[in-house]
Amino acid sequence: MNFTRWSARLPGTQRRTARGTEGSVPAARGEHGQQPERPADVAEDVPSLEDFSVRELLGRLPGLVALVYGPEHRIAYVNEAYATAFGPRTPGATVAATCPEAEDLGLPPLMDQVLRSGKPRTVKARRARDGGSYTVTCLPVESPRIDGGAVLVHAADVTDHAEAAERLRASERKHRETAVTLQRSLLPQDLEQPDDLRIAATYQPGGTDAAVGGDWYDVITLGAGRTALVIGDVMGRGVRAAAVMGQLRTAVRAYARLDLPPHEVLQLLDGLAAEIDASQIATCVYAVHDPNEGRLVYASAGHLPILVRDEDGTVRQADDPTGPPLGTGGWLHTSGSIALPPGSTAVLYTDGLVERRREDIDEGVAALARALSGASGTPQVVCDRLLRSLGVTADHDDDVAVLVVQHPSREGTDAELFHNAALELLGGIEAAPRARAFASGVLSSWRFPVELRDLGVLATSELVGNSLQHGTPPMRLRLRRTDRRLIIEVTDGDDHLPRRRRAETEDEAGRGISIIATIASSWGSRRTPGGGKAVWCEFALKD
Repeated sequence: MNFTRWSARLPGTQRRTARGTEGSVPAARGEHGQQPERPADVAEDVPSLEDFSVRELLGRLPGLVALVYGPEHRIAYVNEAYATAFGPRTPGATVAATCPEAEDLGLPPLMDQVLRSGKPRTVKARRARDGGSYTVTCLPVESPRIDGGAVLVHAADVTDHAEAAERLRASERKHRETAVTLQRSLLPQDLEQPDDLRIAATYQPGGTDAAVGGDWYDVITLGAGRTALVIGDVMGRGVRAAAVMGQLRTAVRAYARLDLPPHEVLQLLDGLAAEIDASQIATCVYAVHDPNEGRLVYASAGHLPILVRDEDGTVRQADDPTGPPLGTGGWLHTSGSIALPPGSTAVLYTDGLVERRREDIDEGVAALARALSGASGTPQVVCDRLLRSLGVTADHDDDVAVLVVQHPSREGTDAELFHNAALELLGGIEAAPRARAFASGVLSSWRFPVELRDLGVLATSELVGNSLQHGTPPMRLRLRRTDRRLIIEVTDGDDHLPRRRRAETEDEAGRGISIIATIASSWGSRRTPGGGKAVWCEFALKD
């Protein structure tokens, strides 16, 4: 085939008229029918496309070039670069029979599209069997001698770029795996399960295209049946966010041991977050459940509201107060509360569960409330159902943390394992014998063994005596039993917390707390809202 006689043109190129006998190009007519004047620096004899050797130009192109014609895609020409990469090709042979690389690159259907549409088509970074990667463009070519049209194939070798991109993706995958591993290692491996609550949590990292964030949750047993629930989100991505999250979670556990009100815990966290990394802030909810009160007392630092589902399916949302995120400083946090009666379920979550692009986050919270109203079962089942209802999958664009807390209703023999009794300590020192008699009667009615009953009465006597000597009215004794422990607690109006100290032989006081620490499984004290304190101790029940 005489390739030099082809008139190869890109789409839209107009065929030039044949030159006159004198080799000049006819001048275009002017706007008013007059020929425009030729600029002085333009030659009289302007060459046309036919004056250039297209074969020579194609052979010098830096990429791989092939020309195929007809619906069977027969080979008309390949340049030297193409022959070097894939071997020489016989003119007239079909691409399907002699060009296996075309199948690797997906060119046959691409060339069919070009012949049908008359428009160029491009595929990027396709891998051939030689291991190289190529970006290929197919362009339509017109020729009066060929029926069915022709296609010019130009392939650029992008192997280096593809390999560099793959190395980058591999590095990003490794970085993400490191962040996920760090994130999961910093989260609690086994959630604490309080006596009065049933708890489950789920952490779902974002998809492969989403960097790991700093979502975290925690459950902390405070003693005397009280439990702290925490969920937070560091506003960052990658290993750094996970590391900041780990430091905040550790700090929360340390501050929780002080048994401070929720807003004071957040106040301490706020200052710490600014010291850890002033460029990263975090949102957080810290809530405390007291089984004697049947409520969640909470404080929020820029976090989404707690949702509570009642036994009848009604969903309530925790109201303000909500302060700014941790790390911003200059804000006095305050505490609020929401009822958590038996049969209810509370959900704490991060924004990845409810936030969607082009959608107000309030709509996401409303969707979560609707999903929660119909979610029943164990806490883990509720977690899974909420994730499914909100469309959270392995390809989700943000990481998600969900903490589900149930306060179960107890009936029958299970309810018999949970009891409460309280006595107002009125009068002076005569309140001590009344408290001992009350404790003895209650513990006997709860059918405790004699040894434990005697220890409980002794602990009651020491706690009440300490309160009568160092505290102020009002005073109250509270006894509580669960399926795991006996709890004895005394409250009074003085906010000075007791501490254990070594009493000398001649000292007449200072031994009460030491006795409590010796006979009880654990003990502690805390300040109560509105002033005053509570001192408590626990006795673990044998199976």
